[in-house]
Amino acid sequence: MAEQEKLRIDKYLWAIRLFKTRSLATEACKAGRVKFNGNNLKASAIVKPGDVYQVSKGIEKKVIEVVELLYNRVEAKIAVTKYKDITPLEETHGYKSMFHSPVLIRDRGAGRPTKKDRREIDDLTGGLFEEEEGEK
Repeated sequence: MAEQEKLRIDKYLWAIRLFKTRSLATEACKAGRVKFNGNNLKASAIVKPGDVYQVSKGIEKKVIEVVELLYNRVEAKIAVTKYKDITPLEETHGYKSMFHSPVLIRDRGAGRPTKKDRREIDDLTGGLFEEEEGEK
């Protein structure tokens, strides 16, 4: 194999923009968050087209298939064409739905909410905590 044909998994994950830096991709491999056929990978594992990898990034889990090798980091539009995201639909919706739930946190010592604050809280929750007519 020529030197140009070999590509490490950490460099590939960085090049396709799954990780912001190559060192973050390397740390993910060391921590066991990058898997191939259910087995943890070292950062030095060689990538081949057609391989399917499971990548965990925080609470986000992705399953990607390598379409084409990418040796250098390129713009996002090109990087997306070098892999196929085959993450199951249930996992994708589960991850995205976490960002649609409102977070109600007030600073300690802020006192009671004013009328304006109350309206903003009601707009944020969108009737999430309101009682139905038949529940009273």
